[in-house]
Amino acid sequence: MALYSDKVMDHFRHPRNVGKIEDADAVGEVGNAVCGDIMKIYLKIENDIITDVKFETFGCGSAIASSSMATELIKGRPVSEALELSNKAVAEALDGLPAHKMHCSVLAEEAIKKALLDYYTKNNIPYDESIFAGLDEEIESHHD
Repeated sequence: MALYSDKVMDHFRHPRNVGKIEDADAVGEVGNAVCGDIMKIYLKIENDIITDVKFETFGCGSAIASSSMATELIKGRPVSEALELSNKAVAEALDGLPAHKMHCSVLAEEAIKKALLDYYTKNNIPYDESIFAGLDEEIESHHD
């Protein structure tokens, strides 16, 4: 009858990469007005590799677990791979989320994308705008 997988519970009880990077190269913050979750992702990037990542999340256990897992999935990876991280990949890495909590994994994906958009903008790096199109609208629409 467990709603949550052991991995979700582990990342909720022992979240990885919690905190703030004071001199972050990029910061992305997203929120869901319906459920009240707020997620902030900090990235340290060197030679196009995410060398450090931290998060601060105000939200339910699924939001915390999704943030924790998402940071684990992109740490040490090239920026291009982090951009491809999907909410489905986050949920699968957690061995699934209940349907009514999938929006938490969407928030994690969107927070990372917002941080990467911040990085590109701050450093005048050209990017494909379609990757970032509708970030805020998408977040609002994924809540059941």
